[in-house]
Amino acid sequence: MPVRIPDNLPAAGILESENIFVMSETRAANQDIRPMRVLILNLMPNKIETETQLLRLLGNTPLQVGVDLLRIHDKESKHTSVDHMNTFYRDFEEIKHNNYDGLIITGAPLGQIDFKDVVYWDHIREIIDWSQQHVTSVLFLCWAAHAGFYHLYNLERKLLATKRSGVFNHRRTSDPHPLLRGFDDEFFAPHSRFAEMDIEQVRQHPDLDVLAESDDAGAYIVLSRDNRNVFVMGHPEYQKDTLNDEYVRDKGLDLNPDIPQNYYRQDDPNQDPIVRWHSHGSLLISNWLNYYVYQLTPYDLSDMNAKTPWESKK
Repeated sequence: MPVRIPDNLPAAGILESENIFVMSETRAANQDIRPMRVLILNLMPNKIETETQLLRLLGNTPLQVGVDLLRIHDKESKHTSVDHMNTFYRDFEEIKHNNYDGLIITGAPLGQIDFKDVVYWDHIREIIDWSQQHVTSVLFLCWAAHAGFYHLYNLERKLLATKRSGVFNHRRTSDPHPLLRGFDDEFFAPHSRFAEMDIEQVRQHPDLDVLAESDDAGAYIVLSRDNRNVFVMGHPEYQKDTLNDEYVRDKGLDLNPDIPQNYYRQDDPNQDPIVRWHSHGSLLISNWLNYYVYQLTPYDLSDMNAKTPWESKK
C-alpha cells in the first residue's frame, strides 16, 4: 500500500523513481480507506533529505499511511527554504487537538548540548507530553531517544570523548518479540552521535525493556513496558551516503572526525560504503507500524485517551 504525501512534496519524484508506491493527498481523498495517520517531527537540518528517508521506509509497508510534517514553530531552518517549510510543515498549535496513530521524532545535531540548553527544549517536552495522550505509539530516533529517556524516565545520557560514527553489529536480547519479528539473531545498523545511554541503568529501569544491543554501540532498541514508546539509538533510516556526507561535512569544518567504522570498503574513505542495514531498517519500521500502531490504534481516532493502547485492548 502507498504512503500518502502532500501534493508536490519534493520526495515524491525521488521515491517514485525507486518504485516506491506513493500517493498524493488529492488522489487518496477519493479512496474509501482509513489510512494510518503518522506525524513526523523533523529536527534534522536537511529537512527534504530526512523526509525522503523516512517516507521511503513508510512507503515500503503493506499499510496505507498518511503523513503530517511538524516543525518547531519558532526555529528557523537554515538548510531548507522558507517556502518549503510553509508549504509542507505545520506548527504544533495547528495539530495539538488532533490524535495520531503514530509519531516519529527524528534525531538532531545537538549531541554535545545539555538538553536544558537546547533553545527549543520546552517545545520538545511539550510535544512529548502531548504524545502520551494523543498518539498510539511514538518512535524516538537517536537524539530524540536520549531526549525521551531524559524527559520521561529521568535517565541521563553520557557524552562520548569522540563522535560514534559507523555501522555496528547488534544482537537481539529478548525472546521472540513483535518489534523484532523477522530479525536475524545479529544485524547491522548505522550510528552517528556524541552520547550514549548507560545500558545498565536502562536495563534496571522498571518501565523499560532492552530488545537489541551492541558491544560497540550499546543499547539500540528499547521499548517501554506500556508499549507506547519505542526508542532507537541509531539511524535505520540513513541511506548509503549519509554517513559519508556527515564525515565530509565535519572534515570541511576542521572537526577532525574519525573515519566511520565498518562503513567503507576496507575502511578506506576513497572507496564506496557497504550497505548492510537497509533490510533491518525496513523491517523495523514495518513491524512498528503493524504491531504497535495498526493493531493497537482505535479505528476512530477520537476514541483515543490517556489509557495505554494495550490496556484498552484488554
